[in-house]
Amino acid sequence: MQNVPDKNIAEKLLAAAEQAGVPVGSGKIRRSSSRFCLGVEHGDYNGTELFGVGTDRFIWMAYTPSSSPQLRLLSLNYPEAGVVEFDLKETPPPRSPEFADSWARFPLGVAHILRREGFELERGLNAVLFGNIPGGGMSRSASLTLNLMLSLLEVNGIEVEDRFRIVDMAQAVETDYIGSPCGQLDQIMILFAEEGLGTYYRPQSRSVEYVPLGEGPDFRLVSLDTGTKRPGLEKSTYKVRRAECDDLVELLQHGYGVNALADVRDSETYVRILREFGNKHPDLCARLRYIFFAQQRFYEMLGAWKAGDVATVGRIFREDGIGLRDDYRISGPELEAMCDIARMVPGVYGERMLGGGDKGASGAIVAAEEVKALARAVDSIFPNKYPDLSDKYAVHALQLVQGIRVLENLL
Repeated sequence: MQNVPDKNIAEKLLAAAEQAGVPVGSGKIRRSSSRFCLGVEHGDYNGTELFGVGTDRFIWMAYTPSSSPQLRLLSLNYPEAGVVEFDLKETPPPRSPEFADSWARFPLGVAHILRREGFELERGLNAVLFGNIPGGGMSRSASLTLNLMLSLLEVNGIEVEDRFRIVDMAQAVETDYIGSPCGQLDQIMILFAEEGLGTYYRPQSRSVEYVPLGEGPDFRLVSLDTGTKRPGLEKSTYKVRRAECDDLVELLQHGYGVNALADVRDSETYVRILREFGNKHPDLCARLRYIFFAQQRFYEMLGAWKAGDVATVGRIFREDGIGLRDDYRISGPELEAMCDIARMVPGVYGERMLGGGDKGASGAIVAAEEVKALARAVDSIFPNKYPDLSDKYAVHALQLVQGIRVLENLL
């Protein structure tokens, strides 16, 4: 399935804007990508290095600046909400229950955090949005937050040279305003993504390196969207897992000097921890087991990417998935059903769940010539296993894209 051309999306946004009376006709479109993490999923809040790419499931926002601090937004993904309208200088306090289940909590949070950080917002937006990012696994919330934040900064003539400050503020929208305990993997992998390149993030130096893919067999990253929707990290297993990791770090600070699970790198320390805490805290030690071995696999995966050794990248992707399923226990039945199907198809190098867990999308690394075979296998098995999702699931072969683009002359 090919990505919907930007021009077709522009026409869709413009038609909806005219019908809703939201003037965007002379404006721009900001397009923000999804992300595909290759290592280490759930590593960001555990202090590991990270590697991923931007992918072509997007949020498109057509927008024009307004002459006042008024924000008027229409989401085609949530038409029942109608036009969301508010003054940028008058946002409700964080975690307001009346917005807990509304997509409006994201633009409200962006305005709140930007003002909290000292930015004067004198101009709002008229905007219409549409996205095709799965509702879990490929960073829809981070993509939306970054899109809104960058657009508001732009129309107010504000330049933020330090892109990691953008990452911090986008994370704060979710953690401080919404109450979702996310890390920074999603924001980094989208904001810094460049077309055709892998993004390698080192938390110790807070730096990004772009890693080209070496020559090797032609392959595709594939999104296996189950059609399920996760209500938000703050309401998911993710929140529990993050708290468990924090609990283990607290136990390990005395005697081990551990400030994050990524600090446990050598086998001697790892074995000592298991001997001391394995019987008393088996679940916490299982979380450490995933992080410990995923971190060891990470550097092999990175080397394989550079060498174009897709088979090794896929094998490690699969091993990470088994660890996420069995040790981290962050997956879900629909996600694993997609993985089980993919594992049966020749030419699939590896597969696993993506993102925060529970619901949303799994991913696969597939020989290019076998993508259609994978799609046929999913079509023949998944809707029979989950008939209520038969009109919702999707298989999408992904391209590696730039994370943020402004598209002009389309409206």
